[in-house]
Amino acid sequence: MVAPTASEPRTNNNGHRLYVKGKHVAFKRGKHTLRPSTSLIKIEGVDDPQAAHFYLGKRIAYVYRGKKEIRGTKIRVIWGKVARPHGNSGVVRAHFKHNLPPKSLGGMVRVMLYPSSI
Repeated sequence: MVAPTASEPRTNNNGHRLYVKGKHVAFKRGKHTLRPSTSLIKIEGVDDPQAAHFYLGKRIAYVYRGKKEIRGTKIRVIWGKVARPHGNSGVVRAHFKHNLPPKSLGGMVRVMLYPSSI
């Protein structure tokens, strides 16, 4: 089989990616206090706490672009980990190495499918 050239479109659009898309919904909070060390993430296709249990311990990446080029790229990543389910709608709590910035609210995160428990 010959690989398609840049001018030819690919015939099969089954992209193989090692992550599921998620959305940074909010920071964990109480009635008066905001806790930016814990982020609430809504994962695509997860609608109940039982489905959210599959993602416990999985790595999460928030990918963004910086202004300056560092080590040859402007793309930066903040890594985190799924800690536990949150509520009954399939949202999960995640802890990141550095707290996510407020501009990430509503933005996409990548929930990696590793480390695998199956």
